Amino acid sequence: MSMLPHELRDLIASGPMAHLSTVNADGSPQVTVIWIGLDGDDLVSGHMSWRAKLGNIERDPRVVLSMDAHREPGVFLNPYAVLRARAVIEPSDGAWDLLNRLAKVYVSPEAEFPAPKKPGYIVRYSIERVGGVGPWAG
Repeated sequence: MSMLPHELRDLIASGPMAHLSTVNADGSPQVTVIWIGLDGDDLVSGHMSWRAKLGNIERDPRVVLSMDAHREPGVFLNPYAVLRARAVIEPSDGAWDLLNRLAKVYVSPEAEFPAPKKPGYIVRYSIERVGGVGPWAG
């Protein structure tokens, strides 16, 4: 059974920018804004090169992802989701394909991901807790 209620799946499918929080080797926080998507019941992100966030995940797989729902004028506290998860990095020939699929959500339906097609990394997030403000928050 997925930890992601249908309202949260709908939010993710709509293309919110996600804030991925990891921990640097010195214990300080590191936050990166990423594209996220769904692969069946899995929450995933694609990465074409090894960056600090991937090194941090390799060392400590505990992460937090947060995202805002689309703003509604006049709403005092807009819905948002906070997901505590464990992340697993998979070297993958499909990272570019994932990013190209997400480009059609985040940029435009006709967009092509602008990087050369080559192997990269897919990160899968195993959700441990869902919070925030909205119908997905317990």
